[in-house]
Amino acid sequence: MNCTKIVRHKTNNFGAVFYMAKFTFEDKLWAVKEYEKGGLSFRDIAKMLGTVHKTIQTWVNLYLEHGEDSLRKSYTNYSAEFKMEVLKYMDDNWASSNEAAAKFNIPDPSIINTWRRAVEIEGVEALLPKKKGRPPMTKERKKNDLTNHTNESLIQEIERLRMENAYLKKLNALVQEQEKLHQNSKHK
Repeated sequence: MNCTKIVRHKTNNFGAVFYMAKFTFEDKLWAVKEYEKGGLSFRDIAKMLGTVHKTIQTWVNLYLEHGEDSLRKSYTNYSAEFKMEVLKYMDDNWASSNEAAAKFNIPDPSIINTWRRAVEIEGVEALLPKKKGRPPMTKERKKNDLTNHTNESLIQEIERLRMENAYLKKLNALVQEQEKLHQNSKHK
């Protein structure tokens, strides 16, 4: 067995250690074959790989339902229709997320629970793909933003200059008043 090294582990306040590992296709296939031999339980295999028994159970279920290819990494964007089909299957058949994941070849059953919560909170629209990242800037939008920024800064500059001008006028008036008082006191 050539197990993948544990990437990192975390310890919570109660002293429990959580392993976060990445597993190769060979690690997953080894775990499934060991389980099929019948000598080791999910927990035994999980302990040897430094993970939890549910992970091994998921791999075995995927393997039994879809074969070796289901253990390979796949990056899939699921359509809203597919997500609804999975959720409907779970409701119609009283299936768990693990069972549905095995049936529909979904590597991580927790994603199904995420879909379920999203539908319960936000409705079916929550399953629609969302645009990621920043929206692209158009030349017109850049120009408008620059114009608005320029106009705002000019207005602020005008206001500042008006206040400065008013301050200087009052200061000048006070200085002239002081000079008149000073001259009047000299003449007396």
